[in-house]
Amino acid sequence: MYILGLSFYYHDGSAALIKDGVVVAAGEEERFSRRKHDPGYPERAIQFCLDHEGITIDDVEYVVFYEKPFVKFERLLITHLATFPRSMKVFRESMLAWMQKKLWVKSHILEKLKIPKSKLLFADHHMSHAAAAFYSSPFDNASILTLDGAGEWTTSVQAVGKDTSIDIRREMRFPHSVGLLYSSFTAYCGFEVNEGEYKLMGMAPYGEPKYVDRIKKMIRINDDGSLWQDMKYFAYHFSASNSFTPAFEEVMGRPARDPALGDKSLDPFYCDVAMSIQRVTEEIVLKMADHLVKETGITELCMAGGVALNSVANAKIIDNTAVTDLYVHPAAGDDGCAVGAALWAYHHLLGKPRTGPMRHAYLGTEYNDAQIEEFLTTNDIAFEKIEDDEAFLERVAQDLVDGNVGGWFRGRFEWGPRSLGSRSIIADCRKEEMKEKVNAKIKFREAFRPFAPSVLQERSNEWFEMPNNGVGEMWPARFMLYVVPVREEKRVEIPAITHVDGSGRLQTVVKEFNPAYHRMIELFAEKTGVPVILNTSFNLKGEPIVETPAQAFNTFSRSEMDVLYLRNYIVQKDAKKIIDSTPFMLRPEGDRVAEMVS
Repeated sequence: MYILGLSFYYHDGSAALIKDGVVVAAGEEERFSRRKHDPGYPERAIQFCLDHEGITIDDVEYVVFYEKPFVKFERLLITHLATFPRSMKVFRESMLAWMQKKLWVKSHILEKLKIPKSKLLFADHHMSHAAAAFYSSPFDNASILTLDGAGEWTTSVQAVGKDTSIDIRREMRFPHSVGLLYSSFTAYCGFEVNEGEYKLMGMAPYGEPKYVDRIKKMIRINDDGSLWQDMKYFAYHFSASNSFTPAFEEVMGRPARDPALGDKSLDPFYCDVAMSIQRVTEEIVLKMADHLVKETGITELCMAGGVALNSVANAKIIDNTAVTDLYVHPAAGDDGCAVGAALWAYHHLLGKPRTGPMRHAYLGTEYNDAQIEEFLTTNDIAFEKIEDDEAFLERVAQDLVDGNVGGWFRGRFEWGPRSLGSRSIIADCRKEEMKEKVNAKIKFREAFRPFAPSVLQERSNEWFEMPNNGVGEMWPARFMLYVVPVREEKRVEIPAITHVDGSGRLQTVVKEFNPAYHRMIELFAEKTGVPVILNTSFNLKGEPIVETPAQAFNTFSRSEMDVLYLRNYIVQKDAKKIIDSTPFMLRPEGDRVAEMVS
């Protein structure tokens, strides 16, 4: 049985296909459209999912949308009426969007896919989050915590998953929201909401939590972690352009940071604010998690929602609460709701048995040797191919030792926002200068942004202070959803991935699911004694992660990367040029041969 899950018209549009309860394909629309955080109808992502299985929409039993549009519309109407006339401008703008597209999701899906109404289902937003986390997890029974900006009305859910069912015990409702609270401080510190939260988390270690008391003048955190906000300080419920009011700035003591500054001025005040809201967020998350598992008696915890991408908070849960094991869905944001909606229909609605955990996130497109060589030869790009895998991986490891920065393109692209060794930029983390080189000359992004370490899973506890001292599967770590301390004696050896506070947002590389990447790091370790490399997403600032060989080559060409690895094909620096980067179109027939389209 095939079920297609869809998420679009708010954050990242995405599609996911499950077959008999197993996620077989999933991807965000931005990877195909090349529009960062593309919220639109995921036409290309849907086609990829179907093509991957060699089926048509007629073979799909159900299509499930991740939330209920009319309930969300109700929330907008009631909120705008309650805050009128301050909400007049945002009401006008939102009504245009809703009347043109968002209110007609059902008819849009039916028209686009040409399916009967009986095949189309709608899940609740936070149920989709909960389902993505629980049904992807290895736990038969689990406590479930979801936190984000807002769904229909709900901003957080505490639930219990047992076998194929999910029971929602309590919820927190708009406008009180951990996600929107954090986003308000993202805007206050000069970053773009829904894009700059990672930057705020990266800036926090440059400061001290000096302003926790000021933040707590505007909110109340209850013993169970539930949050109440005094809405005279916040504006996101009635303004399209502001997240906070002048009263917010009065409490914090200074005006909002000018977004135009970028990283030109890391003002210590805003660094302290960033660390303060990070600590407040951690307090909320830890209290929620601890209260939930103590109440349910189930100490295995599943998490999803945008706040679950706060990998600093995630890493503190096991050592600071009653939680004994944690699973965070790799696409914890709204993109992951495409998986959740499909799994909710299969397990919760239809009662179908569980099929085991999502043990890896490699669910996107893949290009074979024939496709890559066709691209290179068609565009007259000089290359070298090393047929033998061991010899090729030895070459890559030596290139890193020699100080080269490489673009690594191999296997199916990753589901979610993290590059996990399929579409990655890689470098030697022993060289401190790599941090500046990759930020300034390759990624073209803020200098304070940290880089992730990819470490062999079996050696991760030697180099990092893992939760529970590295005991257990450490599921979030394989999806790059933990920030943990680098062991103090190791920091001098791997400075390029050690953040200013001595931490690293690590990815543990599991041999079973990415053997080539794992072996390359093993070979690097044989040469250097260090089983860790620098890993960052294969894209430039403001662009989605690359999907095709053409996009990989163009990103390589427009940066100061030294070498490009397309499977076992090697392209050197002198081959750089810009070519027509119109995406490859994948065809379901035959070997899915890719062709360039003009």
